[in-house]
Amino acid sequence: MSTRASSPAGGRIDGTDAALAARADGRGLRDTFTRYYSLTKPGVLYGNALTAAAGFALASAGYFHLGRFVALCLGSTMVIASACVLNNVLDRDIDTVMERTRKRATVTGSVPLQGAVAFSIGLGVIGMAVLVAWTNWLVVAVGVAGFACYVWLYGMLSKRMSIHGTLVGSVSGAAPIFAGYLAVTDRVDAGAIIAFAILFLWQMPEFYSIAIYRRDEYARAGVPVISVVKGIPHTIREILAYTVAFVVATLLLPVFGYVGIVYTVVMGALGIYWIWIGTLGLRAADPGAWARRMFRFSMVMILALCVMVAVGPVLP
Repeated sequence: MSTRASSPAGGRIDGTDAALAARADGRGLRDTFTRYYSLTKPGVLYGNALTAAAGFALASAGYFHLGRFVALCLGSTMVIASACVLNNVLDRDIDTVMERTRKRATVTGSVPLQGAVAFSIGLGVIGMAVLVAWTNWLVVAVGVAGFACYVWLYGMLSKRMSIHGTLVGSVSGAAPIFAGYLAVTDRVDAGAIIAFAILFLWQMPEFYSIAIYRRDEYARAGVPVISVVKGIPHTIREILAYTVAFVVATLLLPVFGYVGIVYTVVMGALGIYWIWIGTLGLRAADPGAWARRMFRFSMVMILALCVMVAVGPVLP
């Protein structure tokens, strides 16, 4: 049997060459997928999806509706991904200056702008369709509001014009846990408000820490973050205040009876330790190094929070 095949031009192609061409095509598809996937900001994307799942678990208190849970996770993840992709398109001028973002596909041109916009629209339409079909209208409303807040109020307006951009961005960042909770209850109650407040407050020390150790980059990009406008000492005091407020908010869940003693002990201990780290910033010789430590522990806090919120209602 011949191992040679006809080429489109009527010539002959060796079977080995055809296999190599097929592998090259496969690599090309994977590279294209990787570039588009990177626009969804996977770290942000899955962190928000995790908080949505945590909110659902908190409201469910151990009695999961699997179908609605899957719909919530799938739909909200796609809507968040859509917002992240569109944010990349709109932030190209800033991303070109920032060290950590200058290699994004929308900056290098490895993904065309039309392709990125179409990708964002496709993700958003499918995600919203899933939420409409299998969750409830409160979840859909939160999804629409969160999308608009992140892309328009935060990305296009407040981030570029005011030091309060982080406050606006934190509203959209708290939307997933709020939506996750509402997917179960179909109503706004104390638990939903507390969950929203916890995530809103967590983002302030988390982002303000980034604003300290990347202050020079934000200054070059002309982004009026608090560390650029108000200075580092002021930002450190704000970080400590928001950290204390976050810890207090986490302890409201047991006060209102949503979780038990295990949650209280774990989150209380971690919260006190985070506050202690925050106090070190008041006399830090190297604010940048301290801010990186503060940021790293904020990642520990959010992971611990999601786990404890999910299991807290079924533990003592």
